Amino acid sequence: MIQSQRGILRRWYYCVVQSQARLKLEELAGEIVVCRRCPRLVSWREQVARERRAAFAQESYWGRPLPGFGDPAARVLLLGLAPAAHGANRTGRVFTGDRSGDFLFAALWRTGFANQPVSRAADDGLRLRDTWITAAVRCAPPANRPTPLERDTCLPWSVRELGLLTAVRVVVCLGAFAWAAALRLLAELERPGSGPPRGVPRFAHGREHELGSRVLLGSYHPSQQNTFTRRLTEPMMDAVLERARILADGDAAAR
Repeated sequence: MIQSQRGILRRWYYCVVQSQARLKLEELAGEIVVCRRCPRLVSWREQVARERRAAFAQESYWGRPLPGFGDPAARVLLLGLAPAAHGANRTGRVFTGDRSGDFLFAALWRTGFANQPVSRAADDGLRLRDTWITAAVRCAPPANRPTPLERDTCLPWSVRELGLLTAVRVVVCLGAFAWAAALRLLAELERPGSGPPRGVPRFAHGREHELGSRVLLGSYHPSQQNTFTRRLTEPMMDAVLERARILADGDAAAR
């Protein structure tokens, strides 16, 4: 009886804490979507939203910065580069509505992190389990190439976001740009103003690096350039996500 009551109290406490985290994440999202700190990015994202691609001419583009989304209790964070001009910049959700997202969400579904293998719109019923998806740069950049200054200008958003995702133990970095951004993110979160750590291994697919209480895990970005050339295959993506789960479980042998 006592054990049953303790179990109920634990579940109640968990629900309260997660509800509070969700509210704070929603408040943060409200601040992110009105950001205009980077003139080049603001100009480009809004130009794309006005002119549109012919295939989406009848759609209303989001045309604003993108907050992350997913499970507030996530232990795994997926960090991408930036929203795609006619993908997330159109749909209003990271990795939603483009080929990279098609590849990524299918992998998340196969490995149990998502409830469905496809995501084409922000209201399509996608639910993530134990994972949160975000981007190092919150606005779509010209030629998909943000500058280091734009990356660093977005850093405070990522610091606040990860600070609210208190269960995150693994950061899956989708590409070298995300790897570099994650190093700055974790350093700023744990030692504000310290700058990126030195002596850190360079990005590589499958590479792991412990930094404080978290582990960075590298993966090639699921861009068409990587998936069409089979530099990144479905089994490779699945293996990274399964590895992330093992690391999040805290299996000492896995380290």
